[in-house]
Amino acid sequence: MFSSLKHEEYLNTLNQKKKKKASKINALDSLDEDDVISSTERPESPYTVPSENKTELEKFYSLRKKQTVNMKRYMDNNTNPCEDFYQYACGNWAKKNPIPKDQSTFDTFEILRENLDVALKELLEECSESDKPTGIGGDAITKAKQLYQSCMNQEILQRRGSEPLKRLLSELGGWPILEPNWDGSRFDWIYLMARLRLYNNDILISEWIGPDIKNSSEFIIQFDQTTLGLPTRDYYLHTSNKKFLDAYKNFLIEVANLMGAPLMRATAVADEIIDFETELAKITSSPDEKRNVSHLYQRLTVGELRQMVPQIEWIRYLNIITPKPITSSEPCVMFAIKYMQDLVELLGRTPPSTVSNYLMWRFVRHRVNNLDDRFEHAKQRFYYILFGQEQSPPRWKNCVTQVNNNMGMAVGAMFVQKYFDENSKNDTVVMTEDIMESFRELLSQTTWIDEETKKLANVKVDAMKLRIGYPDSILDKEKLDERYYHVTIDPRQYFENVLNLLVYLTQKEQNRLGKTVNKSTWNTAPAVVNAYYSRNKNQIMVPAGILQPPFYHRYFPRSLNYGGIGVVIGHEITHGFDDKGRLFDKDGNLHRWWHDKAITRFHERAQCLIDQYSRYVVEEVDVAVDGMSTQGENIADNGGIKEAFRAYQRWVTEHGDAYETLPDFNVNNYQLFFINFAQVWCGETRPEAIINKLKTAVHAPGKFRVIGTLSNSEDFARVFNCEPGAPMNPIEKCEVW
Repeated sequence: MFSSLKHEEYLNTLNQKKKKKASKINALDSLDEDDVISSTERPESPYTVPSENKTELEKFYSLRKKQTVNMKRYMDNNTNPCEDFYQYACGNWAKKNPIPKDQSTFDTFEILRENLDVALKELLEECSESDKPTGIGGDAITKAKQLYQSCMNQEILQRRGSEPLKRLLSELGGWPILEPNWDGSRFDWIYLMARLRLYNNDILISEWIGPDIKNSSEFIIQFDQTTLGLPTRDYYLHTSNKKFLDAYKNFLIEVANLMGAPLMRATAVADEIIDFETELAKITSSPDEKRNVSHLYQRLTVGELRQMVPQIEWIRYLNIITPKPITSSEPCVMFAIKYMQDLVELLGRTPPSTVSNYLMWRFVRHRVNNLDDRFEHAKQRFYYILFGQEQSPPRWKNCVTQVNNNMGMAVGAMFVQKYFDENSKNDTVVMTEDIMESFRELLSQTTWIDEETKKLANVKVDAMKLRIGYPDSILDKEKLDERYYHVTIDPRQYFENVLNLLVYLTQKEQNRLGKTVNKSTWNTAPAVVNAYYSRNKNQIMVPAGILQPPFYHRYFPRSLNYGGIGVVIGHEITHGFDDKGRLFDKDGNLHRWWHDKAITRFHERAQCLIDQYSRYVVEEVDVAVDGMSTQGENIADNGGIKEAFRAYQRWVTEHGDAYETLPDFNVNNYQLFFINFAQVWCGETRPEAIINKLKTAVHAPGKFRVIGTLSNSEDFARVFNCEPGAPMNPIEKCEVW
């Protein structure tokens, strides 16, 4: 498996791939629009055995031999696969991969991300065209490299200390914890909240411009409750979590002290801030209460919203952050009206200094990431308690992440040009079409859905738009430079660079208001290890970063590719029909398009999965999986593997099973499919991080993603000859799709 390859081997493999030649694309209506690959367009698959090219043939067999070694070294052959397939496939993972001190989780995804980050680091460290500051205009890739350079320049960061942040706080009215003589008589929380929103920070109220979920072609103002400083409200409200709340408070105190607040004052004010945030947690809805988005959705005008919550000057707030003048007739969508009403009541009985301290603290917490390493050390002490992470990652990792998060298209252009195999893009499109066909077949055989709903579901699959690899526009230099035209980057001013990017991202989002949604837009950075389904756009995204081993390689047996990226694709397709995705039609609009009986039967089948996964207990912390909050991902996992295996069977029928196994690996091609699927989820997590994930994650832990999915699979039981009633082949199985 790829996870054990040294980085040098990884780069050697990547360098064997053909470079993508940049080419100009046709004139587009907008900067973000790209050519759409629809599910009806089917390019030729490049999958071949390079039998006529000696060099390529050597690479072919060398890669497969390495893959055999990598996969076998993680397996526990003393375990019966019908008893515990996760232990069988991943039983030796922990011995071979102890969790690094700078991580709380270490799994296949993290190893692939680390290798990807090393490659991005080398790209960003290549000499820039100029060391001069890059102002308006300029080269996008140079800006990305200079942003990285500014992040890595510790000498300048240490010399400047916290002064850039203090200067900004002063411009915003001051942080009372630092100013004993702070005057709250003229404090305006709405104005401060809006000013902080200009830096892409949602505090107290979450506001964004996005497609209306009931009219996905229209951008509209939307409001919701916002996040808290700790991962969930439970951290504030349950006494069992006191150590985490104490660590959070100590982090606040240490940051304030580093910025100049006397320790006694910082401690006293921190108590006030934590008390306020605890009250905020009490009025915040839990994830379960936020699940049914159709019940929470409330479309109204800003004027009507002002009547419902008159204490908030909505028009003034919006006119600070949106370039378009806002009047009382402007439509908006509210998802948390009760929270807003409770919020103003809470603010009404809270001293202005506490409200200001809280708003500023939430802003400061993120901005200290752009200062010197003293603040990183303070955060590390907090993360040790919260996640079990023993030490901070090396600075370069944080800097690569920062650049990729904020200038992902520029970073993606460098990665694609140097490392991405263009053949994998077309091959993945072909696989996706095959897996979509599997979903159609399963849908046609489904007996619990009426024919009319089936037809509409088929139409939705046909309408799914695919985004594979990267948008073509990033390889057009003019288009890429235009994307970051208004971003100013100075290699000597990291703090200001980040602020410039935050303002740019905010303006870009707020400028959407009044415009039609371009559903061909590609929003995801290419150099990431993930895949996505967008309900609003009915769109699947498979970025270039995930099209690598163990998920995919053009020289892998198709059994591995279908068991890797194929299952991921099937998972994303199925998200269009999970508990939330099924609420949206082919155009990404929320409305009731299922018949009542089909809805009832869906919930019955989903409840089976909810109950199944709720019975799983993570032994390390003795906490059960939340089957309700993970149901969407569990539905997608169970459907995805069935669709991918079906597509693979069809491929074997059409092409035969020659070259479909690995050398010196005593398993057949179908067993290889399931082993690769399972090994994608091999990993270890620290107890503190497990607790956090069980409270916050929408995914079940990797072990149960394997066991839960495969124990429902008739295909798996047949391939491994599991007796009925065996742990991995229970008599009663759950099935939605």
